Order: sequence, then structure tokens, then C-alpha cells
Amino acid sequence: MSILGELSEEEVEFVKLVSDGNASAVRKQLDDKTVRVDCLDEHGMTPLMTAAYKGDVTICRILLKHGANVNTNYHAQGYTTIMFAALSGNLETTQLMLEAGARTTATNNVGRTATQMAAFVGQHQCVSLINNFFGKDDLEIYTVPRGHATEAMLPTELCDPLYKIILNSNLHPVKISYLLQENIAIMNNSTKVCKLMDLLCKKQMTARVETNEILAIKFHYISTVIKEAAKSLEIKQDNLEAWIKRMVRGRAEDGFCEDQERLIRSMLKDFPYSSSGLLQQCVRTIATVKVGDDPTALVTLGQCINGQRMARDEDLPCITCGDYGAPKKCSACKMVNYCNQGCQKNNWSSHKKMCKELYCMYLATKKRDEEEAAEAARKKEDEEKKKLEELSGGDVQAIEGAEASNGTLENGEEKGMNETSEARTETEDTSPIQLEDITTGIDDVTMES
Repeated sequence: MSILGELSEEEVEFVKLVSDGNASAVRKQLDDKTVRVDCLDEHGMTPLMTAAYKGDVTICRILLKHGANVNTNYHAQGYTTIMFAALSGNLETTQLMLEAGARTTATNNVGRTATQMAAFVGQHQCVSLINNFFGKDDLEIYTVPRGHATEAMLPTELCDPLYKIILNSNLHPVKISYLLQENIAIMNNSTKVCKLMDLLCKKQMTARVETNEILAIKFHYISTVIKEAAKSLEIKQDNLEAWIKRMVRGRAEDGFCEDQERLIRSMLKDFPYSSSGLLQQCVRTIATVKVGDDPTALVTLGQCINGQRMARDEDLPCITCGDYGAPKKCSACKMVNYCNQGCQKNNWSSHKKMCKELYCMYLATKKRDEEEAAEAARKKEDEEKKKLEELSGGDVQAIEGAEASNGTLENGEEKGMNETSEARTETEDTSPIQLEDITTGIDDVTMES
């Protein structure tokens, strides 16, 4: 074990190389075995923590390859490597720490987990990634027979597509159904898959060391969607097309998708562990909301599993599948977003009933925005004009003040001169001037000169 702050000269240089992102030099020092991979600086930070905080995936891989401990806990404030990765906002680095076995439930000195810290600084994608993470090794063990069983619980060819669904953070039932469409073999083995999902849910809730209510509810939800989709597929035999249209079908009066709402409410009602704190949180929120009002059951479920998400204009979701950043809009109403033509086609039967009304809303919103922009521009122009007038008025006042001062001075001087003249007149000798007096005066001046 490294001693806090006791670094050799080579390790001081090594820590600096990690901080500077010099991957080749870091690899060379580790290969030469001149430094300890988990050496601690004066704050209890390891080189891996530093690289994770800087989001340097390359150096993180090098350090992990050389045996860096992803769960070291000697930091002065109790921070762990996964906390630094989450704070960096780098998804690849965070994923790497998770795959290396980082404990997501560890807390710092003030009782905050990595997801709580990431949420506090707005790194919501990292929050979602951590909350939805499930090690692939934990799924692969079910692809081989266990105990006295002669058959594996999960066919090997289903491991990758099912793992993709588990890691998917978009909980919209249509998105999950799209992933099932891509791998219809899951639906052909729906009974086995649902049985495994139910087992994984149970393991998450009954673990002796750390229970994971988030994954437990998610596994139960995936199982519910697959079961209901399988019922539709058994009847229609249409590659889930009818099931997807059912999930996007909206009410005539407002386009609200009641089937989605009832699916999620029913799923929560059937969750086998009613004492779950996360379940109670979901139920308390949904129970007071009438079907059709906000927040919907899907929004509530998403917030409980993925955490709160800050709304941004560039992250508008697809109205059909819920994927964020949908690049296309309905060309008619310009109010709803789609991922592609497929999503627009699946939603059209519901959207066409509301498209005209939404277009009217669009025009009203556009008019309001233009009026607000014009009003803001007018206010700005008035403020600038007022400032200019104040500046101009100040100059005029200064000039007038100067002129007034000059006028006063001139009047004062004139008055003073008049007074002096009057005084002189009063003191002058009015007697006749003698010629010799004048001559004497001139002579005196000449002499003085």
C-alpha cells in the first residue's frame, strides 16, 4: 500500500506526466517499473483518479492495464475514481471505470455517491450511464448450463442483443420494441428471456451486500415489455408492427398515449417488492396524477432510473420513440420531432388528428415570440436613446454652466471697474491743473526710466 504523500522523485515526475497527458512517457515509466501505479499524492489521489478527472481515456487504459486499483479510497475527501470520472462528464472514461469494477454505491465524506455528485454539476448523461450499468460478465454466466441443468438459461446468440437492451437508458416502450425488432430471436425465446429478467430482478433486491433497486425495477420493466409484446406478436405475427402502433396510438381528443401510461402503471403495481423505497417514490408521484396529465408515468419512471434531466432545445425527444436529439420536424405543424421517416410513419395515424391544431399553436407561439423580440428590441433602443440623451444633456448643461459662469465673471468685472472708476472720480482733485506739475511728472518718469 502506498503511503499518503510519500512520492519518490520518479513518482513526482510520473504524476506530472499523467496530469499533462503524456501517454507514451507514462507507459514507459510503468514498463520500466520505476514507479508504483497506485502511488498517492498529498491529497490521497492516485494517478488513475487524476486521469479520470481529466477524461483521459488513453492513460486510464494504460494505468488499468498495469493493475491500477479502481476502488482505492484514500482520498482526503473520500472521493473515488468513479466520482472523478463522473464529474469530468466524459462518458467513455466513466464507462471504462464501470467495466473495471468501480463500486457505484461508494460515498464520499458527506455521504454523496458518484451519481449524486455528477447530477449536482449537471453531468446527467454520466448519471444515466452509471444508473443503467450492468456488467456483461454478469449476463454471460447465464449462457452456460449451471448446476445440474442441461441447458443454459440464455442462448449464447441472445447475450449481445439483450445486453444492449439492458444498457439502453431510453425507457420508452417503443424504443425497447425497436431493439426487439432488430433481434426478433429474443421474441422467439421470450419465455426464457423473461424468466432470466425476473431472476436478475430478484438478485438485485436480495443481494446481501448492496441491493440495487434501480436495476431491479428496470429488469422488471424490460420483462413486462417483452411479455406484452410477445402476446401481440403471437396474435398478429407481424414483427411487432401492431404492438408499436398500439404504443403510439393517441386519444382522439388530445393525442395522449393511454396504452403507454397503463403499461407502466401496471408494471409498477406488479413489482414484487412493494417495500422498495424507489418504487414508493414512483407510486407516490404517479398516484396523484390523472391519466393524461403531467408528469406521465414514463417521465416519472425515467427520472427515478436515470435521474433528473435538464431540458435543452437541442435535445428535444422524438415523439415516437423518445430518443433525444431528434433531428427532423413535422413539415406541416413544425411542433413535433422525429428521428427518421420510420418514426414519423409509425406516429402519423395519431399525429394527423392533432397536426392542424398544433400548427395553429405554432403560429401563435411564433407571433408571440416575434412580438416579444420586437418589444425587447424597442426597449433596448429606448434605453440606448435615453442614455444618449442623458450624455448629451450633461454636455449642454456643462456648456450652459460655463457660459453662466463666464457671464457672472464678466458682469462682476464690469461692476468692479465701474466701482473703481466711481471711486477714482470721487477722489480726483477737480482744481485747475498747473503746467509745472505736469512737466515735473514727465521728468520724473524719464529719469526713472
